[in-house]
Amino acid sequence: MSHNHSHHHHHSGKNIKVAFFLNLGFTVLEIIGGFYVNSVAIISDALHDLGDSLSLGIAWYLNEHSRKKPDNKFTFGYSRFSLLGALINSIVLIAGSIYVVSEAINRLMHPEATDARGMLIFAIIGIAVNGYAAFRLSGGKSLNERVVSWHLVEDVLGWVAVLIVSIVMMFTENASFLDPALSLAITLFILYNVVKRLKETMQIMLQGTPYDIRPDEIEKEILQVGNVKSMHHMHVWSLEGEHHVFTAHVKTYGVATFNEVLEVKKNVKQVLKKYPFSHYTIEIELDNEVCELLDEKPLK
Repeated sequence: MSHNHSHHHHHSGKNIKVAFFLNLGFTVLEIIGGFYVNSVAIISDALHDLGDSLSLGIAWYLNEHSRKKPDNKFTFGYSRFSLLGALINSIVLIAGSIYVVSEAINRLMHPEATDARGMLIFAIIGIAVNGYAAFRLSGGKSLNERVVSWHLVEDVLGWVAVLIVSIVMMFTENASFLDPALSLAITLFILYNVVKRLKETMQIMLQGTPYDIRPDEIEKEILQVGNVKSMHHMHVWSLEGEHHVFTAHVKTYGVATFNEVLEVKKNVKQVLKKYPFSHYTIEIELDNEVCELLDEKPLK
């Protein structure tokens, strides 16, 4: 591991750690305050923040864990564990969101008075805490940092909405329906993003092709390399959405010497270096060589 990479890991871990403790502390305050001011919107945001805290905690733990080098148990290393974290976090958020939606609908049908001034104070604290945490992670390079940063930006927007609603409620009578209505809006927005992220996570877990890679384009480029006749058994997948893996069998023609084989391999690798692959395996096959895997159906 290079010094820069190691330094970034440390910096990234420190940022996630700060954001985690800020978020967790604020979530506890929010749950107590939500019940105190009788606001289902604040409780719904508290559940979202609890999910975020879980996400940050897992991200922080996995950031430390991912430094572990590959071993006999995990020959590709430990970075794929982050997918498990994303899956757990998504399930927690979906379960919490279902609870909040049922509470909000109940409140819309049976309105209750809410402490608008208390909501205003919480909204100001929420914008400050989440805004600072999002700022700490905004320049992050790792996938963990970027995902968590987006979560925190969502939180800031949610608190801006709470701030506006609390001000409206302070100056308008019979506006208690605004609190559960806002809660429903925040929760449905969260659910939309969680389902989207869950879909992306499942795509990676099921070894789908990464969204930023076009296998047909790579194949086209490799087929233009000198002495390359055809390609088969090509597979592209991702470890955790950031580091991708490529394997392929390359059939050659007019190659007789070992040096010529090395030349073809070198030229194929030059093509692959343009893409974000952290690992690639190329099997070079000679013209008269019969591959046992050739009966596989080609990629559409």
